[in-house]
Amino acid sequence: MQTDYQYVLAQRDGGVLTLTMNRPEKLNAFNDVMLQELTEAAEEAAENEAIRCVVLTGAGRAFGAGQDLSAFAAREETQEPIKVSDHLEKYHRLIRALSGMPKPVIAALHGVATGISLNIAFSCDLRIAADNVRISEAFARIGLVPDGGGAYYLQRLIGFGKALELMLLAEEINGQEAERLGLVNKCVPLADFEATTYALAQRLAQGPTKAYGMIKELMYTSLSSDLQTSLKLEGELQDIAIASDDHRENVKAFLQKRAPRYTGK
Repeated sequence: MQTDYQYVLAQRDGGVLTLTMNRPEKLNAFNDVMLQELTEAAEEAAENEAIRCVVLTGAGRAFGAGQDLSAFAAREETQEPIKVSDHLEKYHRLIRALSGMPKPVIAALHGVATGISLNIAFSCDLRIAADNVRISEAFARIGLVPDGGGAYYLQRLIGFGKALELMLLAEEINGQEAERLGLVNKCVPLADFEATTYALAQRLAQGPTKAYGMIKELMYTSLSSDLQTSLKLEGELQDIAIASDDHRENVKAFLQKRAPRYTGK
């Protein structure tokens, strides 16, 4: 696993890989290099069977402040044409890598979490927030539309009406409100934030990773499928799951009255 990135810290602890966006002086706002490095790290993690859970977080005082707009401002000064849709394709590659990863991905949010950084967190499977988090869909404040999959994920998490409200008003909400709405799975005191995230990641890393990957596939496919399509996929995946090493281990453990020891296969 590559670890010598310029703006991403990649740290392994057993089956857990923590990817830390590392531009703290810019509140981890994305530049092109950090986006490319994070995408490459996520894609490599997806292929590495030794990695069984991924945590995405930010260094310093923030999870992430969205896109670093200074590069766009510099292009405008030189009158260089900007086609943002081409730039967004790079983000879409990252989003596909995270949501399609055949293992759980946790976003650990603290401090500022806004713009495309926030929407990338929504493409992760679970979200843990520190109680100092400040969440906002800030795009309308600067005359832009939500990007990074925000329109897709947000309304599926909390419903159309509330999602539209957050996007139109672009108001900031705290961690407790984010948990109440369902934007995050859990909000914890900042003092407990790292320990809570670590415990959850280790729990998932010791679980039936192959089944987790298929659960993700079934859930995400079902978001945009009819009932018949979902039921068909359910059967196909269950055929695979029931023949997996982890399911067989669970049966053995049950019969032997012990805790199962999953290998993720």
